Amino acid sequence: MRHLAAPVGAAGVTRVDARGEAGAEACGDVAVIEVTVDDGRITDAGFRVRGCGATTAAASAACDALRGAAIDDALRVSAASLDADLGGLGAERRHGPEVVADAVAGALERWHGDRLGQPGVTLRDDRVAVAMSGGVDSAVAALLLAEQGLDVVGVTMRLWHDPAAARAERSCCAPETVRLARDTCAAIGVPHLTIDAAERFRQEVVEDFVRGYAEGRTPNPCITCNGEVRFRILAEAAALLGARWLATGHYARMHGSSLGQAADSSKDQSYMLARLDPGTLSRVLLPLGDLTKDEVRAIAADRGLPAADAVESQDVCFVGQGGYGPFLERHSGMTARRGEIVDLSGAVVGSHDGFWRYTVGQRRGLGVASAEPLYVLATHAGRNEVVVGPRSALARQRIELEDVVVHHMPDRALDVRIRHHGRPLRGHLLITGDATGEVVLEDAAEAVAPGQTAALYDEGRLVAAGTIVRAHAGRDTTED
Repeated sequence: MRHLAAPVGAAGVTRVDARGEAGAEACGDVAVIEVTVDDGRITDAGFRVRGCGATTAAASAACDALRGAAIDDALRVSAASLDADLGGLGAERRHGPEVVADAVAGALERWHGDRLGQPGVTLRDDRVAVAMSGGVDSAVAALLLAEQGLDVVGVTMRLWHDPAAARAERSCCAPETVRLARDTCAAIGVPHLTIDAAERFRQEVVEDFVRGYAEGRTPNPCITCNGEVRFRILAEAAALLGARWLATGHYARMHGSSLGQAADSSKDQSYMLARLDPGTLSRVLLPLGDLTKDEVRAIAADRGLPAADAVESQDVCFVGQGGYGPFLERHSGMTARRGEIVDLSGAVVGSHDGFWRYTVGQRRGLGVASAEPLYVLATHAGRNEVVVGPRSALARQRIELEDVVVHHMPDRALDVRIRHHGRPLRGHLLITGDATGEVVLEDAAEAVAPGQTAALYDEGRLVAAGTIVRAHAGRDTTED
């Protein structure tokens, strides 16, 4: 009643450094939170509300909590904290604190986002920025680090999703994941920051994916996202938050400053992080590397984390329902275009409606009659052509790489992986130039496609990784 009788900040603020808005007229509640920031502290906060008394009271409670608060404390404002400040509104009025918490987070997101990439504060050795996706893995990663005594701050990146496609059942690009990540941080008792990374994600991940397919390659956007883009944005956020360390909920292990496979081989995600540069790896913490998924879920359930039962995220989350083909046609300018399917001799054996709908190693859906099973051996963008042949023709023993990142180089055979859960193959890496190399396999690999990533390991530790340019059947050039 105090917040309704004399609401704090109802007149707004004189100088608006950042503004956040949440809710919708259709739902009946809209909250706008405005803040003034000086020297890392909220010196003034105000609100504007169109909605019920619960939303007005929550906005007043939020401004009361924000005024004079350090940025860290402002990042702790959540629906739970506002509801507690109001004495518990009950489930029917919980929407008020939720809308206001979204607006507060939006204002702080805007303030930090305007400074992303700029010099931040002095990095603290006990502070870690944890990438929070809203899932159980990142939730438990943050919890474990906090229980180890580290000063944790959660960072959630708002990513791009194709507006023309329905989302997958569980997508790390979905808006609800942001709220779930914030609620998780509130349950753990740590600050939470959202960063709007949608446009950068679209430019650096989505456009790279679309361009790769248009050129006849098979890029892996999850490696570009997880192993490069997300960590760059996380590092920029960490600079503003004073966090020396970067952490995620990936299943992989750190051995000093080198990356290694997880104890649970069925969940190992070191392949997804293979593109990380050594400088970034030296700052990375991966607290789930020695745990299984069942153990992680048990920890989340035991601690009562909101994400304990969260559904697993889907690969290539931004594509949404409908698959690669329709997505690429919407965003690349490529339209259904009849082309030829040819065999190894060049003879036409069928037709297709677009080379980008086929991937190396594909067997089903070719629409070609044959006495033996046929597989896609290659696609040629310039000719809009798909080449097919028997399974034996998929075998490759020499793989050319570009953009090679080398961590160390043991003089012995290595384990080579060319896909996330692919069977490791034995091979040797030869450095052929500046950031180029060649892998010579002892046993042939199948379905090696340009654009994929080859990751090389020595006794479970990452040695090097590179992008596949082309692959050859023989182990030397005379056999091609």
